[in-house]
Amino acid sequence: MSNQGVDPGRRRFLTLTTTVVGGAGAVAAAWPFLASLRPSERAKALGAPVSIDISKVEPGQRVTVAWRGKPVWVVRRTPEMLESLPKVDAELRDPNSDEAQQPDYAKNEARSIRPDVLVMVGSCTHLGCSPTFRPDHPAPEVDPNWQGGFYCPCHGSKFDMAGRVYKGVPAPLNLLVPPHHFEGDNTIVVGVDPVGAA
Repeated sequence: MSNQGVDPGRRRFLTLTTTVVGGAGAVAAAWPFLASLRPSERAKALGAPVSIDISKVEPGQRVTVAWRGKPVWVVRRTPEMLESLPKVDAELRDPNSDEAQQPDYAKNEARSIRPDVLVMVGSCTHLGCSPTFRPDHPAPEVDPNWQGGFYCPCHGSKFDMAGRVYKGVPAPLNLLVPPHHFEGDNTIVVGVDPVGAA
């Protein structure tokens, strides 16, 4: 068969048109698959930062918010609560918070940015139960030397007023301190580290 009557310009046009239409079809076929890889709006919301107004939280009071499907506690600690922290150091498994259960900016005795405000994930590090807030002391049913803190009724794990775990209980680690920072004096944003934090 002879190519004598074939227009080379028309051949290039048809080849280019076929390539463009084929490429567009491939993109159209791949689009639903690629779109399914994006996180859903619900998934984005579950991981989104949460702002908490603490202006009405009284000293000695705890409030709870949800972040990433977990309870996050904000405790406004009293001077007495802060004074209790060194009293229990000898009874704690990790009193200096050497295990990485908190960001570097919260690796201190109070395990917080501001000593009077504790921000913590309210899930026991044993099996994920939610410990109860027990600021009362003494509390002989919890411990004869109890100075206040958090008690997990599921299996008896105990944590002090900084979320540090006691020795001899099932929980292996201190309670988790999530990334957070302050915006002004009365707003905490959970889920985002402070600017400049490593």
